[in-house]
Amino acid sequence: MHDLAQLLPHGVGPRHELTLATSASSVTRWTADGELVHVHPGVVVLPGLVDDPRTRARAATLWTKGPLSHFSALALWEVVTEPRGPVHVTVPADRCPRGSSGVIAHRTTLPLPVTRIDGIPVVHLTRSLVDAWSWAYTPGRNPAATHEQADARRAVIESVRSRGVSAAALRDESTRLRTHGGRAELRRLLDLVAGGCESELEIWGVTRVLPGPPRLPAYVQQHPIRLPDGRWIRLDAAFVEARVAVELDGAAFHGSRAARERDLRRDTALAALGWVVLRFSYARLVADPEGCRREIEAVVRGRLAGR
Repeated sequence: MHDLAQLLPHGVGPRHELTLATSASSVTRWTADGELVHVHPGVVVLPGLVDDPRTRARAATLWTKGPLSHFSALALWEVVTEPRGPVHVTVPADRCPRGSSGVIAHRTTLPLPVTRIDGIPVVHLTRSLVDAWSWAYTPGRNPAATHEQADARRAVIESVRSRGVSAAALRDESTRLRTHGGRAELRRLLDLVAGGCESELEIWGVTRVLPGPPRLPAYVQQHPIRLPDGRWIRLDAAFVEARVAVELDGAAFHGSRAARERDLRRDTALAALGWVVLRFSYARLVADPEGCRREIEAVVRGRLAGR
């Protein structure tokens, strides 16, 4: 008596390997009885795992012999949530897997940098970010393009902010792919990220709110300051000569009572160093960018005039 859970420890496997471990008649019987499901040609899955995202990813790579790529790779890298649509893989240009639904097999003539996560082959993060971006900016082939553009932007910003991916590396990868969807839009975002923007709110602030030359001296993004207790912090934007800090407060990091107390303590410490802190909420920045800009200009000009 065979235990299918032991024979398929990940819940999925090639039919031919299962046949070698048991027999062709056993696999045929299990399939007929509903104890196994053929999800792709030559790939079987335990019925309770057919809709499991990780199992679907394994099954797609087993069938196509290609690594996860695009948004499916980003989900495995944990920079986006599991996409609900088809699984994306990439294969060499001379291969074209057909005959199964739920998988999009992209083809490439370029070398693919591949690693493994939980045993699943996956394209490296930098390449996956550019591939996903391109797919999100290819509406002719991707019906979910408009929705996925926001996901691609968040993935790029998050990966540069906290995953050790540099804007320069993404720019180089974009160049290596020669032509791809949304190239100009990606370059514009990378310029903003390289300049110090770490969120969509900061991008909004830089492009819509913060005043600069010739009206005011240039500000510095992510300006480092050492507080009196020895801690280092970074200011979203700093008019250094005027000692004016502008903080753009998104709800995710500044909405709780504990976060507000943290911000107040930080502002007090900055005041001890002679800094004035101007804080603007997401709601205010979006609803009244002109008013926010006028207030910043007035404070900076006043500080400069008094020095």
